[in-house]
Amino acid sequence: MNETAPITLENRLRQSPLPKLEIRMLLQAAGGYSRTELITRSSDILSPEILQRLHNFEQRRLAGEPMAYILGEREFYGRIFQVNPSVLIPRPETEHLLEAAIERLPQGGTAWDLGTGSGALAVSLALERPDAEVYASDISPQALVTAQANAHRLGANIHFSCGSWFDTDRPSEKPFDILVSNPPYIEQHDPHLNQGDLRFEPQTALTDFSDGLSHIRTLAQGAPKYLKSQGWLLLEHGYDQGSAVREILIQQGFTQTATLPDLAGCDRVTLGRWEGE
Repeated sequence: MNETAPITLENRLRQSPLPKLEIRMLLQAAGGYSRTELITRSSDILSPEILQRLHNFEQRRLAGEPMAYILGEREFYGRIFQVNPSVLIPRPETEHLLEAAIERLPQGGTAWDLGTGSGALAVSLALERPDAEVYASDISPQALVTAQANAHRLGANIHFSCGSWFDTDRPSEKPFDILVSNPPYIEQHDPHLNQGDLRFEPQTALTDFSDGLSHIRTLAQGAPKYLKSQGWLLLEHGYDQGSAVREILIQQGFTQTATLPDLAGCDRVTLGRWEGE
C-alpha cells in the first residue's frame, strides 16, 4: 500500500469503508490506541507500519473474516478470551448454558465441559465457582492449546483432556454432578453454514454433518455412566431443537427435563436430571 501524504488518525477513520465501530476497533489493535486516544490524539500522523497493519486488518474484514479472529479475542461473561480459527467464537447465547450450570452445581461439586473449544464455558465456570472441580475436554488438540492458554491467563484451575466426547484421556473416573456441552448442532445442509462468520469457523465444531442431533444423542446416551445420582446434563442447541432434545433425554431416562430460552425467547438450553439406577 502506497501512502504519498501524511495521514492522520482522524482522516484514516473517515476513509474506511467499514462501519465506524469496526474500524475503530481495528485501529486500536493496529496502533495500540485506547478508545479515549482515538479522540484525544485524532491529529496524530500514523506511521507506515500502523497503516500497513490497519490495511491488512481492513482487507481481512472486508473479505468477511470475523472481527474476533482478526483481533484474536472475544468477550464472554465479562472476561476476554483468546480465539483463533481452531475454535468457535464464544457467543452470548452460551452464557445461558453457563448460568444454568452455575445454578445446578452443588457446593464443592464436579463439572465436565465436553467439547470445550476456547474454554470459555469451563474457565468461566471455574472462576465463578472456585469451590468446584472443573474438567474440560475436546477432540481438537489445537482447541485444547487455546483453552489451556485462556485458563492459564485468567487463573482458572481446570483438568484438561483430549478425546471425542466420553472417550478421552480424562485423569479422573469419578462421577460428576454436572455434564455440560455446546456440541455441533447445525444440520449439514443448513444455509447458515455458508453465511457470515460461520464460513470461517471450524465446521466440525458447528455441524455433525447429519441431522444436527447425532452428537446430542451420543451425549445423552453416555452421560448416565458419568453422572452422580441427581446429577444434571445440560446441552446448548439450535432455536428449533428444544422439543427434539427433550425427547432424546426422556428416552434415555432423564427426568425434570426442561428447555430454557435465550434473551430472544428462542429455545437454547435443554437439561435433564439423572435419578440414578
